Amino acid sequence: MKLSTKLLAATAMVSAGAASAVELEITHWWTSGGEAAAVTKFAEALEANTEHTWVDAAIAGGGGTNMIPAVVSRLLGGDPMGATQFNHGRQTEELIQEGLFLDLTELATQEGWHDFVFPSSLLDACTYEGALYCVPVNIHSWQWMWLSNDAFETAGIDIPSNWAEYIAAAPALRQAGIPPLAVGAQSWQSNGLITEVLAVAIAGTDAWAQVNVDKDASVAAGPIYAEVFDAAVTARELSQDITVTDWNLATAAVITGQAAAQIMGDWAQGEFAVAEQVAGEDYTCLPGLGETEVLSLGGDAFYFPLNDDPEITAAQLELASLMISPPVQVSFNLAKGSLPVRGDVDLSAANDCMQKGLEILAAGSVLPGANIALSRDTIGQIEDLMGQFWNSDMSAADAQASYANIIATAD
Repeated sequence: MKLSTKLLAATAMVSAGAASAVELEITHWWTSGGEAAAVTKFAEALEANTEHTWVDAAIAGGGGTNMIPAVVSRLLGGDPMGATQFNHGRQTEELIQEGLFLDLTELATQEGWHDFVFPSSLLDACTYEGALYCVPVNIHSWQWMWLSNDAFETAGIDIPSNWAEYIAAAPALRQAGIPPLAVGAQSWQSNGLITEVLAVAIAGTDAWAQVNVDKDASVAAGPIYAEVFDAAVTARELSQDITVTDWNLATAAVITGQAAAQIMGDWAQGEFAVAEQVAGEDYTCLPGLGETEVLSLGGDAFYFPLNDDPEITAAQLELASLMISPPVQVSFNLAKGSLPVRGDVDLSAANDCMQKGLEILAAGSVLPGANIALSRDTIGQIEDLMGQFWNSDMSAADAQASYANIIATAD
């Protein structure tokens, strides 16, 4: 279906008249079933509303583990793609400093992005020295636990409403032969579980901000974070009954009742949707583990590498405009399980879990998210530590001490 508004701002910035048809290569890391269904919404919108072609260049690997190094290598080597995905935050600072991305400031001004993007801090994450370099496309939060209703019914116990009740239910789940927790082996998964989810749920938002925003190592080394790492040991032990690698395989274990729960960002909802599972009937979601209901303002944004072809530039701007347009924001985010970046779209079709997220967002219960608060180098150090902790018998005290040392030198 064609959009009702013309994408004039994009073409006006580069040349008079409509852009010629071009092929736009798009790099991203969305390869699971739910992710693929969502990214198709962008491709369909581009090809339905312009003469351009979406050339998909997906590179598998959660969180861009494999894609980001490949993209950086291409950009530095003078081989730009048409657009590329990154997370909200500081992943692109050095690339922007190198002058590798298209400045979207004029497009954003013409279309009034600052009037409808909510929270407005999402645009701050795209801004460097006053210029805007990306289009945010969604809000993804780590702060979720997903529960298999069938698993708890099979075990003959009530579905827990918080982390404490979940821990208490673990023995009954195991007695019924159901692994309590599915966690992938990749370090970004254990890192998110511990430093994003458990830290917020147990230590609270103030302590989390002191550690991640203020870089206060004394809080990271203190008693409140000792509770976080003790909980991490418990979670590690509860995950020993099932072995998976990729996050979507852990989600699949919850969908099929082969595991009772997963702690994972709301991108897991795309997998539930593809499996035709119904929130509140087939599965239950606990924002903030039912302890501290808050959203971290993570998510995805697209950057548009500079090139010397004005027709490609015009097509890039048209794609940026489409990605943030109301109908595409709705179709994409309903498929992705994420929240839209626009505060002016109708999401009455959202499921129960998305509605919970919208309520938390409307209440202003948000945190910046680690990718916004910390540099890529610091996050890499923390991921390495958490991966080592999760896949070994490292003690809570040793992990906490090493974590506090990283925070002490974080940028």
